[in-house]
Amino acid sequence: MTDLSIVIPVYNEADNIHKCVEEVRSVLSTMDQSFEIVFVDDGSTDTSFQELTRLHEEDNRIKVIQLRNNFGQTAALSAGFDHVTGKVIVTMDGDLQNDPADIPMLVKKIDEGLDMVCGWRKSRKDPLISRRIPSLIANAIISMTTRVKLHDYGCTLKAFRNELLGKINLYGEMHRFIPAIAGWVGASITEVEVNHRPRTAGRSKYGISRTLRVILDLITVRFLMSYSTRPIHFFGAIGLVSGAIGFLIAAYLSVLRLVYYVSLSNRPLLLFSILLILIGIQFISIGLLGEMLSRTYHESQQKPIYFVKQILR
Repeated sequence: MTDLSIVIPVYNEADNIHKCVEEVRSVLSTMDQSFEIVFVDDGSTDTSFQELTRLHEEDNRIKVIQLRNNFGQTAALSAGFDHVTGKVIVTMDGDLQNDPADIPMLVKKIDEGLDMVCGWRKSRKDPLISRRIPSLIANAIISMTTRVKLHDYGCTLKAFRNELLGKINLYGEMHRFIPAIAGWVGASITEVEVNHRPRTAGRSKYGISRTLRVILDLITVRFLMSYSTRPIHFFGAIGLVSGAIGFLIAAYLSVLRLVYYVSLSNRPLLLFSILLILIGIQFISIGLLGEMLSRTYHESQQKPIYFVKQILR
């Protein structure tokens, strides 16, 4: 098992790969640790894979994983995690905007006993309107929703202990939520300022269009963090409130009809109360179905509902 694995997903970064390898290898050579550099070619359509193949033939510490299609950064990182051998794993972008010179600082924090260290691009070199402002808003929302306070969820430059990744499954665009998921399983996390450089070659693969996907994945992460083992608490609460309001309205209308002989045939409130009662029944039913699915999921996969940090014997 090597000491350090660097995972770098790339998509059409042929112009940046050679310089990226040079910088990363130069930094790692100053560290007294064995290392590997794992590139994941996420279905590039340029000459990225050919460039990576040539570099692999020159240095067997460079590993290359080629995906059959462009599955996205989350899938590329997951593929890298599945094939690393390092005790500590560092992720970074292959566009040279992350500075490899920050790697020793991240690894040092891990050596001090932390489980995860996240980079914070405090002086970010990206367009203000299309990248920095949406990112600022998104980070505030994610921090508030997940209760893991970070300035920069979107920074790929991160370091982890290898054993931490065994507790995290990634889907959709969830790579940016790794700190939130890690916090949920009890990992110790910190954030450090890192250098961020302007892109000098290639084209950015990110845009404001990702915002919708991030919001949807945020809802998923929040639900999984809070209610994955008790969905009835989420759906049942909505159902009880809806049903209770509907029942109270129906009781009020019953008094009007039976005591004061008020006609209800032209009262939309009657239909509204029936609707609320039916919605309440449906949400409680969904919660019960969710409970059965949750138990099937955890029991069939022997999925733990807790995570042990250490045992003293």
